[in-house]
Amino acid sequence: MKVSTQKVVSNGISLHVVAYGDPQHTPIVLVHGYPDSNLVWKPVAELLADKYYVVAYDVRGAGLSEAPASTSDYRLDLLSQDLLAVADALLPRRRFHLVGHDWGSIQSWESVTTERLRGRIASFTSMSGPALDHVSHWLRKRTLNLSPAAKAKVLGQLASSWYILMFQLPWLAPALWDAGLGKAWPRMLEKREGVFDATVNPTQTADGKNGVGLYRANFIDKFLHPGERFAHCPVLLIVPTEDKYVGAQLFEDLHEWVPELYRREIGAGHWLPLSHPALLAHWIDDFVQAIETREPGNALAHARVQSQRHKLPLAGKLALVTGAGSGIGRATALKLADVGADVIVVDIRPEAAERTAGLCRMLDALAWPKVVDVGNTEAMEELARWVESEFGCVDIVVNNAGIGMAGGILDTSVADWDKVLKVNLWGVIHGSRLFAKQMVALGRHGHIVNVASAAAFVPSKRIPAYATSKAAVQMLTECLRAELADKQIGVSAICPGLVGTGIARTAAYAGLPPEEQARRRAQAKQHDKNRQYSPEAVASVVLRAIRYNEPIALAGVEAWTTRLVSRFAPGISRIIARFDVTT
Repeated sequence: MKVSTQKVVSNGISLHVVAYGDPQHTPIVLVHGYPDSNLVWKPVAELLADKYYVVAYDVRGAGLSEAPASTSDYRLDLLSQDLLAVADALLPRRRFHLVGHDWGSIQSWESVTTERLRGRIASFTSMSGPALDHVSHWLRKRTLNLSPAAKAKVLGQLASSWYILMFQLPWLAPALWDAGLGKAWPRMLEKREGVFDATVNPTQTADGKNGVGLYRANFIDKFLHPGERFAHCPVLLIVPTEDKYVGAQLFEDLHEWVPELYRREIGAGHWLPLSHPALLAHWIDDFVQAIETREPGNALAHARVQSQRHKLPLAGKLALVTGAGSGIGRATALKLADVGADVIVVDIRPEAAERTAGLCRMLDALAWPKVVDVGNTEAMEELARWVESEFGCVDIVVNNAGIGMAGGILDTSVADWDKVLKVNLWGVIHGSRLFAKQMVALGRHGHIVNVASAAAFVPSKRIPAYATSKAAVQMLTECLRAELADKQIGVSAICPGLVGTGIARTAAYAGLPPEEQARRRAQAKQHDKNRQYSPEAVASVVLRAIRYNEPIALAGVEAWTTRLVSRFAPGISRIIARFDVTT
């Protein structure tokens, strides 16, 4: 890999520039934040350099670039002129893709929303650095808003941004850097950000002292006199949800300023270029390729912020629902789509999966039908690999697929047990295990819903296989909830009673001749018509469990009754168990 350095002069300031890769390749310019130098981008730049011409430079006052003599020389318009000077020197008359982190992102917004580089910037990837004009408008809107929630957001962000006020003082921040903060900086990154073995910045102390000028030269003016700043290129917003300095709430209104906005989240801290360089390089590559070809893949199609759905409760979330071709699964997929989520529709029947996906699309959601037997280990692992390659992970998993099985234990064959446990239990195990791993790997604060049954609470001599599988799902859910609690991944069990889903009409009746099985199914069909509790009602319970992270959500009078009786009058449950509930 070719690496070169050169000096570029902008308004009398000498800027140090590092270039990676072949100059003939598509160019990407990386702009670092405070108190960093271009070295913060080194892990990402090296990963991108095989495919792109990557340019990173030390902003004025950082690294090997010159420091201005006056605080006013750190104004955003001058920083934007620096970017133009670098682009003209290394990329004359060429379009390039811009990436900014922290203050590198803040100053890049100046170029993305003004005329100076219109037509030259092909795309902008922003992380942990909002436009100061946008922040000022955000603060004003929520300060004037009388709701307690709006006030809480403002106070929370002000508490996170305490250091900005400190930086306005004339001597304190530089004195802290001189007192040893520069040497302690790597340890601070380890302790607060989980960043280990970061490249040592030999100019760290000077970078910290000089960069205070960025805050002093821009914040007060921008907050008192914000402009109306609209982006003139597509923008990918990457939000580290555990950022201790820049809250995700600051970007709530960004779609109002960016006509073509994409948003991706990761459960990580502020210094993404150091903590997750491989993932960051992958996301930048994915975005740049989509802009170059105008062919966004599934992940970016899902990441596109749709202003008409932006304020829906699950806007921007991706859900996966198994058994979504009918019944509770279809109703749940449609409910999630209706409140903003995009949906991966999983069913063993191709036509049913496509039908549900089509209905989701009619609600303006994106939907992808996938034909999968949830009881097949290899098939579920292949589904998980597809999800990981296309999206990284999902936000919501609803393990709903299930089959009915009636007949006493003595009449239920090994094959019958194997069939019901593969779908009803192993399908849930696969869905929980595989997709929870992906959530943990990306730090995603997701939710897993496992559909059990009221049968999990009460024994029955006629549905032992079904009841056993659902009781196991209930216990699996409790165990998984405990395991994932510290990962901020919610886990809920949904326990419906008698619902008109059609599961009884397709259930097997072990030990009965074909004629009697047909009679029982016909009888079940008639019972379905008489049931008042619908799949749509269960879907509403699923949504409530997701939004409020309920451990157990009961759906229907039978569920509430069996739950109460099993807990407070187990003897009555044992008496009820002797009756044939399938007739």
